[in-house]
Amino acid sequence: MEKKDTHLENFKQALISTIKSISEKNDCEVSFGKQASKNYNNVNLPEIKKLEHFQDFLTMRAKADSEALRLKYSNEDIFNTYKPKGKMAEELYEIAEKIRYEKIGSDTFKGIKENLAENYKENKKNTKNEENISENLSAKTFENYLRSLFFEVEKNKNYTKNIKESKKLWDKNFKKNMNILKMNLKNQEKFNQIISKIISNMNIENKNSDENKMQEENNLQDLSNQEKQEKNDQESKQQKDDQEFSTESDLLDIKNLTRENISDEEVEGSDRVENRRAKTIFSESAKKYKVYTKEFDEVIKAEDLESDEELTRLRTSLDQLLIQLKNFISKLANKLQRKLLAKQNRSWDFDLEEGTLDTSKLTRIIIDPFNSLSFKKEKETNFKDTLVTILIDNSGSMRGKPISVAAICADILSRTLERCSVKVEVLGFTTKHWKGGLSREKWTNNKKPKFPGRLNDLRHIIYKSADTPWRQAKKNMGLMLKEGLLKENIDGEALRWAFNKTNKRKEERKILMVISDGAPVDDSTLSANLSNYLENDLKNTVNLIEQLSSIELLAIGIGHDVKRYYKKAVKITDVQDLGDVMINELTDLFSEKKTVH
Repeated sequence: MEKKDTHLENFKQALISTIKSISEKNDCEVSFGKQASKNYNNVNLPEIKKLEHFQDFLTMRAKADSEALRLKYSNEDIFNTYKPKGKMAEELYEIAEKIRYEKIGSDTFKGIKENLAENYKENKKNTKNEENISENLSAKTFENYLRSLFFEVEKNKNYTKNIKESKKLWDKNFKKNMNILKMNLKNQEKFNQIISKIISNMNIENKNSDENKMQEENNLQDLSNQEKQEKNDQESKQQKDDQEFSTESDLLDIKNLTRENISDEEVEGSDRVENRRAKTIFSESAKKYKVYTKEFDEVIKAEDLESDEELTRLRTSLDQLLIQLKNFISKLANKLQRKLLAKQNRSWDFDLEEGTLDTSKLTRIIIDPFNSLSFKKEKETNFKDTLVTILIDNSGSMRGKPISVAAICADILSRTLERCSVKVEVLGFTTKHWKGGLSREKWTNNKKPKFPGRLNDLRHIIYKSADTPWRQAKKNMGLMLKEGLLKENIDGEALRWAFNKTNKRKEERKILMVISDGAPVDDSTLSANLSNYLENDLKNTVNLIEQLSSIELLAIGIGHDVKRYYKKAVKITDVQDLGDVMINELTDLFSEKKTVH
C-alpha cells in the first residue's frame, strides 16, 4: 500500500513538473481533487485514485497537457472580454477556446499531440453510447464535433434525432467559417470574437428554453388544441429563423467585429460605391475576380532568372550604389539595430540557489570562504519570434531611382534584421510580358470572350526566402536593377501570394511590408474588363488581410497615396526618404504593444 502511494505521489510530481515546464510558469499552483480555483493561472486536476491501466495514465497526462497549454496560450482578460451570455453558450465558448490552444500545442509539441489524440480515441469509445442516448444539447458531443473539424479526426456518425438537429446547426455556422478560424488560431482575440459571434447567433439559450416550454405544454391537459397548434407554429417559425444564416451576412458580421466603424473614403461617384464593395469577404470577391488562364504564370527564384555571372554583375552595380550612400545606410541600420536589440536586451535574476554561476560574486568567496556560491538565471523576454516579408512592386513605373532604393532598403533590412534574429523574406511581383503575353494570345485565338478576367502572365519572384541567410541571397537583390525585368503590376494576386507564403510560416509574429508606386495596372487586363477591375480586387484582398488575419500589413507608397487601399500606409514624395520611412515604420511596429497570443 505504501509503495502504491509512493507511486501515485511520484506520478503527481511528474505531472506538476510537466505543467510548469510546458507553460513556463513556475509560480503556478497545481492541485489534485480540490475545488476549482478562481485564479486562471492555477491548475486543478482530478484526484488520482488508481493507476491500474494504461488509460489511467493517459487520461491524466492528457488533462495535464491541456492545462499547461491553457496557461501558455490562453489570456484570461481576452477570454473574459468576449464571453457570450448564457450558461450553455459560455460552456461551448470555453470548449472552443480549449480546442484552440490544444491545436496550437499539438502543432508545436509532438508528444502532446500523441497524448491528446490517444485520449480522444479512448474517450470517443466511452462516450459513443452516451451520445446515442442523449436527448439534450451535449457539450461533450460539441467538443467531439469541433475537435473533428480542427484536428481532422473521424467523428461519431451515430447521432439521435435531437443531436442530428444540433449538428446541422453547428455545420451551418462552423464549417463555412473554418478557414477564418484556422487562420486566427494564434490570435486569441480575433478567434474569441468570431467564436462568440457564432455561438451567440445560434441562440443556444433560446433553443433550450423553447424545449422546456414544449415539455411544459405537454403536461398541461387543459390547453386547447388550437392554442397548442398556434404555440407550436410560433416555436417552429422561431427555430427556423434562428437557423437561417446566409453565408455572406454571417461572415460579414464576424468580419466587422474587428472594424465596426469603417467610414467611406472621401471619394466620389463609383469610387465610393467600390469602397463599400471592398467590405465584402474574400470568398465573395473571389467569385467576382476571374483569371482567364494560369497556364503561363510562374513563381521563380531570382537565381533561376539569370546566370550567376549576370547576377554577380548586377550585385556589383548595387554595391556601387551602396557605397555612395554608405553614411546614410550606416545611420539607418544602426538605428534599427539599436531599437531591436533594446527590445531583446537580456535581464537576469541574481542571488539564486541554482542556475548559471555569477562570476561577479566570486570575490565574496575569496574574502570569506564560508559564503555560498551565487547563481543567476536569464529572465524570459517578450520579444516574439518574428518574420518580416517585403513585397516589392517590380512594375515599369518603378524603373530608375525607385527600384534602386527599394533594392537597397531590402538589402539593408535583410542584413540588419538577421543580426537581430528576425527572419526576412524578400519578394517581387511583375508580369512576364507587356500587353498580355501568351495569356492574351490564347484569349485572342478563342474568339475573345467578353470580360475574361486577368489577362497576362504573372511573374512572382523570390529574391530571398525566409530561411536563406543574407550572404547566400545577396546577389539576388541586384536582379531588381535588370533592364527589361520590370513590366506590369497586378497587386491583388501578388498580395495574396505573399500573404499565403507568410501565413504558412511558424513564426509567432508576422509583418508584411508592401512597397509600391501606384495602383495596379495591366493594359491587357484593363482593356478587356472594367477599368477598376484590378483596383477592386486589391481593395478586397487588403480588406481581408487587415480584418481577418493576425499578419500586420504595412504599405509604403512612392509618390502615391496608398491609404485608399491600406489602413496602415505611408506616402513619400522623395525616393530618398524611402529608407528612413521603412526603418521608422518598422521600429514603430516593434515598439507597439501587441495582442497576447
